[in-house]
Amino acid sequence: MSWTYNQNEIGDISQFPENTYGFVYMTTHKATGKAYIGKKVLYHTKKMKIGKRELAKMEHVVGRRPSYKLAVKESDWKTYYGSQAGIKQILQEDGPDAFQREILKFAPSKKLLTYYEVQYQMIYQVLEKPEEYFNDNILGKFYSKDFFEVDFEDIFENKD
Repeated sequence: MSWTYNQNEIGDISQFPENTYGFVYMTTHKATGKAYIGKKVLYHTKKMKIGKRELAKMEHVVGRRPSYKLAVKESDWKTYYGSQAGIKQILQEDGPDAFQREILKFAPSKKLLTYYEVQYQMIYQVLEKPEEYFNDNILGKFYSKDFFEVDFEDIFENKD
């Protein structure tokens, strides 16, 4: 099961626009129509210690030699469906064919990726519609439970 963007299938990293850092996506459970909006990066960078042999090759370096290097690795975007517990459980029970995965927006940087994710979560009102979305928080700051803790209508009606 690959990703789609504007009804086009994306199954290879070469199909992404140039300079794409990551993308905002919607994963939808086909049976219920319940969806999740999140973000995914295309590459991970990992700090790796430089070995003795590689350090020995750096004798020509003037000053302090680096002790770490950055290794870039493609992320698991091809097999990713979301990190939310409900999605993981359905994946275990029904498998990946139970979902449809759609790319909503490409982003060229980490900052814009986060911005676009929040923008789409707000546009779709994911926290206010728990029956339609798996999302239960935005940025770890805004939670769906906050919308249902206090009913201001009742407070003002009972004040008389």
